[in-house]
Amino acid sequence: GSSFLYGYNLSVVNAPTVYIKKFYNETWERRYNQSITEQSLTLLWTLSVSIFAIGGLVGALIVTPAVKYFGRKRTLLLNNTFAIVAALLMAFSQLAGVLEMIILGRFIMGIDGGISLSALPMYLSEISPKQIRGSLGQITAIFICIGVFSGQVLGLPELFGQEFLWPYLFAMIIVPSILQIGVLPFLPESPRFLLLEKNDTKAAEKAFQKFLRKSDVSHEIEEVLEERQVQRNIQVASVFQLLCDNTKRWQILNVVVTMACYQLCGLNAIWFYTNDIFKGAGLSPQMIPYVTLSTGAVEILAALFSGLLIERIGRRPLLIGGFGSMFFFFIILTLCMSLQDQAVWLRYLSVVCILAIIASFCIGPGGIPFILTAELFPQSQKPAAFMIAGIINWLCNFIVGLLFPFIQKGLQTYCFLVFAAVCLVGATFLFCALPETKKKTLAEINQAFARKKMPLEIQEMGHFDPKGKSTK
Repeated sequence: GSSFLYGYNLSVVNAPTVYIKKFYNETWERRYNQSITEQSLTLLWTLSVSIFAIGGLVGALIVTPAVKYFGRKRTLLLNNTFAIVAALLMAFSQLAGVLEMIILGRFIMGIDGGISLSALPMYLSEISPKQIRGSLGQITAIFICIGVFSGQVLGLPELFGQEFLWPYLFAMIIVPSILQIGVLPFLPESPRFLLLEKNDTKAAEKAFQKFLRKSDVSHEIEEVLEERQVQRNIQVASVFQLLCDNTKRWQILNVVVTMACYQLCGLNAIWFYTNDIFKGAGLSPQMIPYVTLSTGAVEILAALFSGLLIERIGRRPLLIGGFGSMFFFFIILTLCMSLQDQAVWLRYLSVVCILAIIASFCIGPGGIPFILTAELFPQSQKPAAFMIAGIINWLCNFIVGLLFPFIQKGLQTYCFLVFAAVCLVGATFLFCALPETKKKTLAEINQAFARKKMPLEIQEMGHFDPKGKSTK
């Protein structure tokens, strides 16, 4: 459930926007005896929303030393401290009359998200057998979607989407945090972490037995020990060391591209336009919050569907198909919104395109980038790989939040063509550069990357021996 809080905090600020801005104005008047200017209010609100990404970047930077020192499980456990502190700051901001408490709370909540989106996929990948590694990895994406949907539901006017109840939306963050604090101590640490980084064979054996529900785990221990034999003289790599490792440059490039496209593919633009598109379809403003719940429900269903398919179809087809489908529906959506005055049915087709883009994202790009980051690197390089992925993820998140208003203002509905181009580039790159990783060991994945690089090596070396030896 660590990723639940990330999803919840993506959507929780939408419903009370008007009331929080009113609170900012009242606080400003009380301090300075004058109303805040519209420009200053917009700046404060933009800062309140976008600082979540800055906090996420900080979390991504500290996750590597945290998981190395505390371990995966304990990092996730301690991470709840950030969530609880952030929830208290934001929940009591109105009572204290201090608007800065919301901004600081959003920043601290971002740190929680930055840590959880790296530590959680790492933990899940290390505790799961390779046969279900993809399906279990999709839990991250599924709970992000459930978090988004929960924020939408609790923000309804009948619940906490009211002027004097919006602080409770932030107070609810404490509930899943306390639940994790109560449950996580009873779960074992990652057995791969215990064996490869702590050299604690006995604890690793107990962890495997508890996770796999069987007494004989000799095969699993032997498989991990073989990896340790290969890496026996290798320390946990830093980000700089990983970036300098020429044998992993294609793996790094795949992670960078998938994480960048994850944020730049335009889903944030979809959320921005949803209300306008629903209004254009003839829905009343009172109905729109309830119809918007359909987008959250589609997210959850698509993520669950992906979890069921990922071990049957594989990561590569879902990723490429997801970005490819988003490209197609972005083009259709642009045409519909440009020509919607010509025919009423185009407005309803716009709604269908919105739901199709969200489903396409959740089936592939929504969760698989986190799974790939865990699968493409050995134990010694995973923390550094997740730090790189996290930095790219949160930087692109911040860039979208910063630049999107200008893109939208300059291009209007044609801004979707920018995101269509990103999706097309991502799908094309992954089609050319990403091998399938389904149910494969790290050695098999490395061999698949080597085969994709073979033509380049032939050009450079002149000869290539199929057994892996160069000849002159």
